[in-house]
Amino acid sequence: MVSVCFYFQVHQPLRLRRYSVFEIGHNNNYFDENKNEAIIRKVAHKSYLPTNKIILDLISNTDGKFKVAYSMTGIVLEQLEKYAPEVIDSFKKLVETGCVEMLDETYHHTLSFLYSKEEFKEQVEMHNKKIRQLFNFKPKVFRNTELVYNNDIAGFVEKMGYNGILAEGADHILGWRSPNFLYRPNGLNKIKLLLKNYRLSDDIAFRFSEKGWQEHPLTATKYASWISKINGNGNLVNLFMDYETFGEHQWEDKGIFEFLKHLPFEILKHEDNDFVTPSEAIKKYQTVAELDFPHYVSWADVERDLSAWLGNKMQQEALRDIYVLEQSVKSSRNPTMIEEWRKLQTSDHFYYMCTKWFNDGDVHKYFNPYDSPYEAFIAYMNILNDFRIKASSLSAVRLVE
Repeated sequence: MVSVCFYFQVHQPLRLRRYSVFEIGHNNNYFDENKNEAIIRKVAHKSYLPTNKIILDLISNTDGKFKVAYSMTGIVLEQLEKYAPEVIDSFKKLVETGCVEMLDETYHHTLSFLYSKEEFKEQVEMHNKKIRQLFNFKPKVFRNTELVYNNDIAGFVEKMGYNGILAEGADHILGWRSPNFLYRPNGLNKIKLLLKNYRLSDDIAFRFSEKGWQEHPLTATKYASWISKINGNGNLVNLFMDYETFGEHQWEDKGIFEFLKHLPFEILKHEDNDFVTPSEAIKKYQTVAELDFPHYVSWADVERDLSAWLGNKMQQEALRDIYVLEQSVKSSRNPTMIEEWRKLQTSDHFYYMCTKWFNDGDVHKYFNPYDSPYEAFIAYMNILNDFRIKASSLSAVRLVE
């Protein structure tokens, strides 16, 4: 038997303004509201709404046999509530089917675990509260920002009460092993590890419309045959990808929606195939081995490491500087200040500063508000300098009080 576990990441950051050095100390408006509104409306129209309708129809037309999972960042949820509430309603309808699982992650889509375990925990708890509030669903499986994972994260998340955690099926960790099984994190017995089959996931997410790819065009029948061949060589195929794959990264006129409409039926033609959510996979299958992730792994680019966010000195300095402010910001007890600080932690800000080449770079570049990584760094550090002045003045006022 082969169970297919679809997981989709739903996230759009709050993009920053091109903040000038001359604005420091004079302008506290950091975010480009016009651009953020335009992008969220565009993605809602091209991707979220049509894909949600297809998913809902598939659940209905398969009598609930088709199942998927999502993690939606607090950042994207706030934007959808403000600019496209109909998208929230469509996700609620999906959750109400009982065939959709919501996962937890950091509310602001941050790398906080690397710098502050306390901040990480607070953001995860914020996210859990938001999901329960909007969808009446309490997540029990965790997905960290950009699938950043190692042994320490697994242990910390297990102590927070989660039953499962997602990670990249990186070759340098797996070695001869297959990602198509359920595993145990190193030294742990309660939490279970679901690994992304990155080859099959990326066939849809990145290669689907590549005319130079030897498998182009990718049909639902062809893809389902690849899934069915795993029978006897695995029992769980984890297909993890950005939700914007459908309609935004891969445009409608390339056939991505038609592919999605037909895929579940083609997979279910094999009597030994089915669909599961992450929690169902954990209940259904036994772990086959323990996996050791001593170093951080992510789902970014070919290295599957942290270099997409920490690969150069600009990124390292910017990340260090934002987290150095934690004590002064939190001691201010100013909700607006704390929330702003957290929005400045979003991993995308540092991704835009990356100077290395990505296989998936073309997919993401039109979401990048900057012309160069150096421009991204300058704008961010100008904002951070202004924010630092503001945080210092608030802390000083509180000390006087």
